[in-house]
Amino acid sequence: MALGGGSFTSQNKVLPGAYINFVNLTRANIFADRGYCALPIELNWCAENTIMTVTAEEFYTNSFVLFGYDYNHAAMKPLRELFLHAKTAYIYRLNASGVKASNAFATAKYEGTRGNDITIKIENSSIEDNFDVYTYVDGNKVDMQTVLTSASLVTNDFVIFKTDSTLALTAGTPLTSGANGTYTSAQYQSFLNAIEPYYFNIIGCITTDSGIKSLFSNFTKRMRDEHGVKFQCVLHKYETADHEGIISVENNTNPDLIPWVVGLECSVEINQSCTNKIYDGEYTVDTAYTQAQLVAGILAGKLMFHSVGTNVRVLKDINTLLTLSDTKGELFKSNQTIRVIDQIGNDIAKIFNEQYLGIVQNDDIGRLSLWSSIVTHHKALETLRAITDFDPKAITVAQGATKESVIVTDTITVVNAMEKLYMTVVVE
Repeated sequence: MALGGGSFTSQNKVLPGAYINFVNLTRANIFADRGYCALPIELNWCAENTIMTVTAEEFYTNSFVLFGYDYNHAAMKPLRELFLHAKTAYIYRLNASGVKASNAFATAKYEGTRGNDITIKIENSSIEDNFDVYTYVDGNKVDMQTVLTSASLVTNDFVIFKTDSTLALTAGTPLTSGANGTYTSAQYQSFLNAIEPYYFNIIGCITTDSGIKSLFSNFTKRMRDEHGVKFQCVLHKYETADHEGIISVENNTNPDLIPWVVGLECSVEINQSCTNKIYDGEYTVDTAYTQAQLVAGILAGKLMFHSVGTNVRVLKDINTLLTLSDTKGELFKSNQTIRVIDQIGNDIAKIFNEQYLGIVQNDDIGRLSLWSSIVTHHKALETLRAITDFDPKAITVAQGATKESVIVTDTITVVNAMEKLYMTVVVE
């Protein structure tokens, strides 16, 4: 008779033998990635009513297919601003319900004015009785197909061919009547509904409309305060939000700096500040402020740019929080502080949801394991110098009011970057 063997759940085996469990050592991805942002924007070309996930590399190398324009085209300026620093962006085209350009042979793949820059050229092919069908965008060839009839044509990146059309020679027939759609607050709300399940660090809105800004502000506050989803929102001249989740950009009468700030704030590391960062975008920044106005702006919770020599820099990396309380003190005005506590909130929720929820028993051993995971996370934060003087004893994990709940208490000391130098020099 063979010896006993296999895996075990409890130590209740009868036969002699070796009972061995092989388990995977779970290692938490200590920190959720940064560099993620979400931005609704008006565009002349791309899919509508959908969230497009675009990395910086994809934008640099494939903007022509994604958005209908080369990277250097003027129409791509807001997205160039965004991807100067953002790593991954969730892009949502606001101006939906437009008109697709078309001609006798094809219809533009997407609605919008960019479709009017598409031309179909048809020549006789070197293959007898066949045609060479070309697609051009702004005079650039993007596709060529050799077919006997239109029924054999297949959709490319820019047009959907009319497979029941009669092909005829043409030196170039443009698509016409393409038009951008209009948008109202309904499209912004559709974007917010669509983006809610996604993970991102910063959301932005390029608008001067106070109602739309209020919509985004309320969405951010609700997600942060009621659902524990930690991100910040960048708006133009909306310091009245009075909330650590809202960043108000003051400079310029229009909101063209929003994409750059969104990209910067989402990508800056948790142990860094945006204070004194050089603006490296393409817009002209109005920095005609006196020292008194800059001081007043900081006290009002405005993120401002100012001139330092030939450079334009971020004055102070702050949010709109003004009303302080026992639970939200002066430190909460600093976006670096918010990055740290948001990182903790998102990371610990991820660790709990993926490694403990419904998996680990709520007993002393299970709670000790959760305590250890949180301690490991915080020690990594301390190594990064995002927090300091961390004491594992400051974390307690206890059973909650019900059998399935746990209560965690935690104390951290957040580190912020140096901003002020006070120096006394004694001269003898």
